Amino acid sequence: MMPYKSLYIRLFPVFMKKYMKEQYGAYITKMAFRNAPSIYRDMLWKVDDIGADNPMAGNIYMAFVFMAIWKAADGKIDIKSYRTVVRNTVTKSFLRKFIGKNDLNSPDGVKNGKEKMLRMKEWADSHPQYMGKTWDINFDDSLHRDGFFYYFTQCPINTFARKNGYIEVLPVCCELDHILTEASHGKLIRKYTLATDGNMCDYWIVPDRIKEPQ
Repeated sequence: MMPYKSLYIRLFPVFMKKYMKEQYGAYITKMAFRNAPSIYRDMLWKVDDIGADNPMAGNIYMAFVFMAIWKAADGKIDIKSYRTVVRNTVTKSFLRKFIGKNDLNSPDGVKNGKEKMLRMKEWADSHPQYMGKTWDINFDDSLHRDGFFYYFTQCPINTFARKNGYIEVLPVCCELDHILTEASHGKLIRKYTLATDGNMCDYWIVPDRIKEPQ
């Protein structure tokens, strides 16, 4: 169980409303937004506790909003169109002002991006009570010259989705990785995701000014 926080489920529908109505109309949008909060609360009750102060916890709170709204529409939201809704919400609404703060093309961009993920790893390593529940972040600097590379084989969102019937919509949430990297003027080069039955989620992140990363 993770502590209930209403901020995400109250805030995100405000920015999603326009794009939801474009795809599904006012009735389905209203129904999904009305039913989602109770589903969201139940999801947080069922998910594994990864630590309330876990710096990766925001990934759960954000992804669960999109998953709860999809579930709340009771089959009326198809995955293809929902990808468009999620992308537009993050890149075209007021939310755009809060992402992409780190420019990967800047002199310290790659260093800052890697250090951020190292802090996430350090937190997990220093809280062994959450091992097997939170993300297990691993770095490999030997594979690439450009950017930085890390991967994990454990994701609490994937674990939850498989146990509770959300695996169909999970890849939409995984695409947020690409969207957020693009907002930082970067490219995410990826071969695998746990959501699509890979044995890991891999992240090779490079500045988008590099046309042929090595």
